[in-house]
Amino acid sequence: MKAMLLKKIGPLQAGEARLEPAELPVPEPADHELLVRVAACGVCHTELDEIEGRTPPPVLPVIPGHQVVGRVERAGRHTRLFTAGDRVGIGWIYSSCGRCAFCLAGNDNLCAQFAATGRDVNGGYAQYMTVPETSAHAIPDVFPDAEAAPLLCAGAIGYRSLRLTGLQDGQSLGLTGFGASAHLVLQMARHRFPSSSFFVFARSEAEREFARQLGAVWAGDTDEAPPEKLDCIIDTTPAWKPVVQALANLKPAGRLVINAIRKEERDKNSLLELDYARHLWLEKEIKSVANVSRADISECLRLAAEIPLKPEIQEFTLDQANQALAELKASKIRGAKVLFLGG
Repeated sequence: MKAMLLKKIGPLQAGEARLEPAELPVPEPADHELLVRVAACGVCHTELDEIEGRTPPPVLPVIPGHQVVGRVERAGRHTRLFTAGDRVGIGWIYSSCGRCAFCLAGNDNLCAQFAATGRDVNGGYAQYMTVPETSAHAIPDVFPDAEAAPLLCAGAIGYRSLRLTGLQDGQSLGLTGFGASAHLVLQMARHRFPSSSFFVFARSEAEREFARQLGAVWAGDTDEAPPEKLDCIIDTTPAWKPVVQALANLKPAGRLVINAIRKEERDKNSLLELDYARHLWLEKEIKSVANVSRADISECLRLAAEIPLKPEIQEFTLDQANQALAELKASKIRGAKVLFLGG
């Protein structure tokens, strides 16, 4: 099978093609696994974090990719949920222990033995991959393969972030950064909270205009103050400065949810601007988001089909994976980037 391999960790330079094309054997599914023929795989900022060493794979080489849509080619002997030909989706959560307090409470995203698709095991930048049947999800018929792919991470992590805000209908929500996840959150939030108002902070005017098209009542630069203080804000940026600014834009008892796997070290001096009275006083809250649970993915897919949610996508071939990553690194973003393999 064709695959794109990550063999080396380090800063990704402009014009560098870090992933290497390879011909590999088709993997064999274990008794509890599915062999999936990949049709589409979303390109996520987390892949850049893997490549550049902020969340490094434990073993190299590895096949990245964790927003996977495909069809079951073969099911292991002890599977019972899916059969050959079924269309399934695979997200960031590949496996967990299933026994700890977090797993038993439905918070398998917090399990100490959490394993990530495309980091701890081979992922979807390939024609085939295997996955435990319990980590595969049925894809609603309303979504074509390429449009379904971003829902499995950008959508699911956005769904979890929205849920963690505790937003009530009629309250205001801000979104800092407007890439693959935030543009899906805005559509989900408008559907679930029709009386709420939505505000977007983004660096580029193209992103701000896109946000207005999707229903934001206001869109400004990341260092602009909105016309009113907000009840909740979700931050999707890799920087610290927007976090400090977001805290200043919250109402008393407001909540900031940080939807990011890491923050840039070069930007950490922005935290020196943190002023207790302006940014934290009056019982403001900060909550981080860690991974996604299996329930997040299945619930996100149900909600997305109900809307129905329309992801904005840019398609690339498998051989163009390095180009898609380079554009992501350069912040050339409108919606989500997806590798389309067909099938």
